[in-house]
Formats: sequence, structure tokens, C-alpha cells
Amino acid sequence: MSAPTVSPSFYADFQGLDRLRASAARQDPQALREAARQFEGLFTAMMLKSMRQASLGNGLGDSEETKTYQDMYDQQLSLQLAHGKGLGLADMLMQQLTRAQAAHSSAAAAPAGTGADKVTSEQRASFVRSLEPLAQSAGNSLGVAPDTLIAQAALETGWGRNMPADSAGRSSANLFGIKAGDSWHGASVAATTTEFDQGTPVSTQAAFRSYGGASQSVEDYVSLLRNSPRYAGALGAGSNVQAFGSGLQRGGYATDPDYVNKLVATVATLRQLRAAALKS
Repeated sequence: MSAPTVSPSFYADFQGLDRLRASAARQDPQALREAARQFEGLFTAMMLKSMRQASLGNGLGDSEETKTYQDMYDQQLSLQLAHGKGLGLADMLMQQLTRAQAAHSSAAAAPAGTGADKVTSEQRASFVRSLEPLAQSAGNSLGVAPDTLIAQAALETGWGRNMPADSAGRSSANLFGIKAGDSWHGASVAATTTEFDQGTPVSTQAAFRSYGGASQSVEDYVSLLRNSPRYAGALGAGSNVQAFGSGLQRGGYATDPDYVNKLVATVATLRQLRAAALKS
């Protein structure tokens, strides 16, 4: 089988590198893949060079010229390896780059001034206090720590600042981002949301359930999890945030591939708020 044709741009064509860098900066998926392959090629070349240097010594036919040609061969070989299955490093990099792109796109899609990074500690604390009684009752019903449920509501709504609203700006009081599917016969509102298709964020319109208040929203959330077999893995998780989030994700609650990690991070933020409140 013949070796694949590979451009030697990563060590010889600086204009090609500049074009690749510009395309990657625009989050071009093909450019991101190529950048990951280029990085794996560089890593493989360094590994081959280290192996050559670890040899027992020069052979009878070795010279500076043969070393130069050997280096060029290793560079070309490393590129060919990276453009095949390679070492798997490019795939790992693509996963990281895709997650970073998803996080960036999600932040860019949020209305100005409503991102979690714009919320003050006082606003977060107020959001937590408002949900504590409801989360305590819901947690008892689901077998899940109340802080985990409050953190999920914070993640879904940007600490209460980003709930779906109707055309007149009236909030849906939808604390958990529950969509209005065919089985829903109550009020609903249309809103823009970000879904992930094989790890790639896509902005789309969706109908969300609308409630008369936070209490109704929490009650419906508890009913959804308790009565849907696909979320059985999330019930009874106690204070194990990872287990709860993974149970939700397996059931299809969220399409964000980083949803569990984000939930864990939000719980950590909530606990920091509690620790700071105890010190004050």
C-alpha cells in the first residue's frame, strides 16, 4: 500500500502555517483537525529524534550528510503517520479543541450581560437562598443533595438571569431548561438554545415549558425525573454530583458533552459561596 501524500508545510512552508493559523482562529473544523495533525507530527518527529540520539553510536557509513537526510526522512515520516491513524494524539486534541469551541460559542450566544461571569456573589447567594426550601423538598423526593439541584438550576439559567421568556419578556420560571414536548399540555415559550450535534454547538429555536412560578417548575422537574425510566440512573445519587450528572446525560437530558463537568464546577462554586457566608 502506498504512503499517503502529505504536504510538508509544517516545517517548510511558513505561509501555509500562517494560513492554517488564521483558519484555526476562525474555528474552521477542517483547520482545527489539520492543526491537531500538525501538532502530532511535530510530537512524533521529536520522539523519533530522541530515539535516534539514544542509539549506541555512529555506524560506518554515518556522516553529517546522512544525519541531515535522516532528519528529513523522520520529519516526512512523522507527517505521514499523523495523517493516518497516528498515535491518537490528534484525536485527543480535537476533543479538547471542540470542547473549547463549544464553550466559546455558548458564551457568544448568550445575551450581553447575562453570562454567569457577570453575576455577582451576592446575586448567586440570593438565587441559592430563594431555592433552598424547594430544593430540600425536591432532593428528598429524588434522593439527591439539594445543593446539586440548585447548582443544576444555576447552570441551566445562569443563576436565574437567563430563563426562557415570552415575546413580552415575561419569564417562564423554567429553572431546569425543560422543553415542551408532545406530552406537555401546558403553556410554553419559544427561545433560542444551543444544542450539540456530535460535539459541535448548533444554535436553534425550541419550545420550553412555562410555569406560574418556581414552585411549579421544581414540582414538574421532580415529576419528570421520577416518572421517566431513562433518568433512573440519576435518582438516589445523594451528594455524588458526577453520578447524578452522568445519569441525566445518559438519559438524554443534555447534549453538551461537557455538561457533567460544568455541573460539578457549579456545585463547587455554590459550596464556595456557602463557605464564604459562614466566615462572614
